[in-house]
Amino acid sequence: MRLSGPEALSIASKLFTEKLADHRVVHGHIIDPNTKEIVDEVLTCYMAAPHTYTAEDVVEINCHGGPIPLQAILELLLKHGARLANPGEFTLRAFLNGRIDLAQAESVLDIIRAKTAASLRVAMQGLKGNLSSSIKSIRTDLMNALAYLTARIDFPEDEIDEQNIIPILKEAHDKLQKIADSADQGIIYRQGIKTAIVGRRNVGKSSLLNRLLKQNRAIVSPVPGTTRDTLEEIVNIQGVPFVLVDTAGLAAHHGLVESLGAERSREAIIKADFVLLVIDSSVPLRSTDKDIINMLSEKSVLVAANKSDLKRKAKLNDIPFEIVYVSALTGEGIDQLENRMATSVLGGKVLSSDLLLVSNPRHKACLEQAIKHLDQALASIDSQIPDDFVTIDLTSALNALGEITGETVNDELLEIIFSNFCIGK
Repeated sequence: MRLSGPEALSIASKLFTEKLADHRVVHGHIIDPNTKEIVDEVLTCYMAAPHTYTAEDVVEINCHGGPIPLQAILELLLKHGARLANPGEFTLRAFLNGRIDLAQAESVLDIIRAKTAASLRVAMQGLKGNLSSSIKSIRTDLMNALAYLTARIDFPEDEIDEQNIIPILKEAHDKLQKIADSADQGIIYRQGIKTAIVGRRNVGKSSLLNRLLKQNRAIVSPVPGTTRDTLEEIVNIQGVPFVLVDTAGLAAHHGLVESLGAERSREAIIKADFVLLVIDSSVPLRSTDKDIINMLSEKSVLVAANKSDLKRKAKLNDIPFEIVYVSALTGEGIDQLENRMATSVLGGKVLSSDLLLVSNPRHKACLEQAIKHLDQALASIDSQIPDDFVTIDLTSALNALGEITGETVNDELLEIIFSNFCIGK
């Protein structure tokens, strides 16, 4: 149990039998002040502001964890002046009290939701403030340029030393563009790649899913049409979280259940970021295979030519996608398939320890807005448009960057961001 706020110590002291000292773990008991009945044996730690997560007084109570003592202690805390936290309120308080900025606060949620070790590394970069420090440095340069233009506008009669702000704006533009260019890779690590495993019936889609997951998650049967609905699982492939969606085989269906399964397969293809097309390489291509290939013309596709342990009979030379021969039965070619999957979605880029990645779509949108306004400011200067118009775009660029770190954020946006957190974070 965690309490945060100016009354944290006084509320906890009403229930805890021992005297609490700053940043010390104390053994004792939680009692009901009215009945003097012992509720649980606990370890309690008091941490005085500002040296806490929220920069407020914090008390943490470590009890035995069963639902009954937990509920009893919670009820006592609420009865003596505490209230339940809102989603993300502890991190929100850390932000509002200046302990972390907004980008770091959002990284806390990314750490909680990290799907792979690489995802965690990207999130930790954000929590350490790598993105924030870069944005703040660029923002300082732009604010200096804006201050110069504002002085020229407000005090035209004074002699103000001439300053060429074009190199400042161009350098800021280039730095922001470099950061923004990392967003696609960063978002992949954060959100994962929605990957539809598609193909006609009985080509081994579910067997391939099981092989990639390294466990028997999907039912496999020699009877065609075993998979009637989509099945979704996450697999870590070279640090990239692939959200694998096993789909029902596509064919001419007659049964209602099979028709619904095929329709959901088509929906999965539409929603997918990446498609793994499974083809049975041990038999000639069928019309259904060709229909599916045509259906995928607008998607990013990798072909898994399955059943490579058998004699190859499928002619795949005319398929417009990269092909990897695999055997879901024996595991042959699976390593190569995983390598090509990771390379396909990352474009050959590797996550290095010093690489600054933008992993939040909101941050990407803010960066793109700032870059657009800098483009417009530079165009205005080049066209010798009055300084007033340049300051408008510079201010807009600064506001966009401020939305990343929290300097220009509004209450509505804060509510949206922190509503995604769970209680207690």
